[in-house]
Parts: sequence; structure tokens; C-alpha cells
Amino acid sequence: MNGNFETAPRKVNKTLIVGRHSLPGWTLRGHVEYVSAGPQPGGMFFAVPHGVHALRLGSHASASQNVSVRPGSLYALTFAATRTCAQDEALRIAVSPSLSAPADVAVRTLYSADTADTWAWGFRASSPVAQVTFSNPGLQEDAACGPLIDAVAIKELPTPYPTKDNLIKNDGFEIGPQVFKNSSVGVLLPPKQKDVTSPLPGWIIESLKAVRYIDAAHFSVPAGQYAVELVAGRESAIAQVIRTVPNRAYNLSYVVGDAKNGCHGSMLVEAFAANVTQKVPFESRGKGGFKASSLRFVAAGARTRVTFYSSYYHTKVTDGVSLCGPVLDQVKIVPLKL
Repeated sequence: MNGNFETAPRKVNKTLIVGRHSLPGWTLRGHVEYVSAGPQPGGMFFAVPHGVHALRLGSHASASQNVSVRPGSLYALTFAATRTCAQDEALRIAVSPSLSAPADVAVRTLYSADTADTWAWGFRASSPVAQVTFSNPGLQEDAACGPLIDAVAIKELPTPYPTKDNLIKNDGFEIGPQVFKNSSVGVLLPPKQKDVTSPLPGWIIESLKAVRYIDAAHFSVPAGQYAVELVAGRESAIAQVIRTVPNRAYNLSYVVGDAKNGCHGSMLVEAFAANVTQKVPFESRGKGGFKASSLRFVAAGARTRVTFYSSYYHTKVTDGVSLCGPVLDQVKIVPLKL
């Protein structure tokens, strides 16, 4: 309810929201401001990504809302966040009760230089009602600083399963978080996400930095409606653990390409399965091409980890700052005939 904050608070003092329950749909704690897009006092410019208004969370301030959920089901929270000052800021996401620990997202505009980053965070519900809380865990030196939050949405995610034709779950990344139709920046999936609570069901985001979930409406996607962009070199990796038969041979196939988003240059995707490594070069001209690749491996045990990452770091030629990288899609593993 009121996830884009376009329903105004009942009482404000300049930009400061007065009253814990003044903002429809939300419960507030601490210094929370209702800000509008555009130039701000002090020379800053707030780029509100969706609509006209957003919340700014001061030091240790929070905004929370109770939502109805199904116990045991997996959900993805999608939200837009950006910083309001030059210093690094953070946004903490927590759901209570749930089977997911709170997580901090670094708000640095590292991935999208000209607008707010859109993030997704996964959680598994443990009761019929969950309290979703966004908070500012830091103590900024400047009282006028603090992360902006906008466009909050929640989506229940079905559980993907392997099939007889493909041992990979969610092989084409078609099951994932909410992607806003009017957003052209994709959705960032935070690092260190386990597969049981990942906003990309079946997949582990095991890297130090995020990967980007992209849609066919705004990017070049090899097949289907969605794919993954590996945006931070070796610090941006995804993996999946599959069931295998020891000493059985398997074939791993996948597609790499570019997202048609200004990411040019020599790309290199590395794939790992059991003790086999494959490096797939791709020369990107930013026009949305792609190529297929495959490798054969022999399982060493009952579980085999498959991992993908980009060997190189890339930034968009349009600004030289925003991180980008190769696209991964259509991952498939099949057992080879004995």
C-alpha cells in the first residue's frame, strides 16, 4: 500500500513527516522526510525514479508496513534507492518474522550513474503477516544526509524444479523479482544470497557485488523475457548446486551476449562445473548479439556446483562510470548417454 509514496502524509513540517502514522500505509520512526524530485537546498538534485515523491531516512530512522503473506512461501521485495550526499550510505531491509536475516544494501549509485538503483531482496515467510522494515543503520556526519527510498513492491515467487530435460532450476531466469514497467535500469540482486531465499529462485548470488536482472522490454535478452547481466567482473557471480550421479558425464550449455545498453568491448564469461572450466569470449558492440557455448564434465559426487562470472570489468561508454557486463541466459544441464 502506497509503495511509491505518492499518497502524501497527513502532516508535515516543511519536509519532515510529523507523526508515526501520518504517512498512509506506513509506520515511521525517527527523522523521516517526504521529498520531491528535483533541485534541493545546498545544490543537491534528487532523482526520484518512480513518480514525484520519495522518503529520506535520517540516522537510525525507519519506515515499516505489515503485509499479508503465505507461510513457507518465497517473496521478493523490489525497491529503488539512492543516496542524497556524496558520502556512502546504506539501507537496511528486514522482515519479521521470516527465515531471512536482515541485510544492508550499500547505496552508492555504483551501478546507475544517472538515476537510483533498483534492488530486490528475497525472504521466506514464516507467519501469515510479515512486517517489512526499511531503515538507515548509519549515523551520518551531516544531518541532511540519508538514503532515499521509493517504489516498494512485493511479489510471491513460485518454486522452480529441475526436469528430466534440464537439471537446472529456473534455467532461463524467467522466475524473478518484480520489474517495474517504467524502469530501464533493471533490478540489482544483492550479493551473498542463498538459494533458499534468493530473489532469483534456484540461484545463489555468491559474489561480493550484485548481479543485474534485466527484462526484454528494456534490454537485449537472448530468449524469453528475462536474463542476468554480470556487472562487476569476478566480484559478480551466480551459482547453482544440482543433483548428479558420481562419475556420470553431463553437458552444460548456456548463452552469453550483451544487453544492448552501451556496454562495449571484449567480454569473457567463465563457467565452472565440477573440475572443468570454460572461458567464452564475446566481442560486444553494444548491439545486443549473443552466442551459445557448451562444455562436458564428469560429476565427482552427488552434488555439483555450477558457477558463472565475468572475467573483466566493464563500464558503459555513455558515462564511463556505470558498471555493466555480459548477459547470461538459457543455462541447461543434461546427462549424457552411457
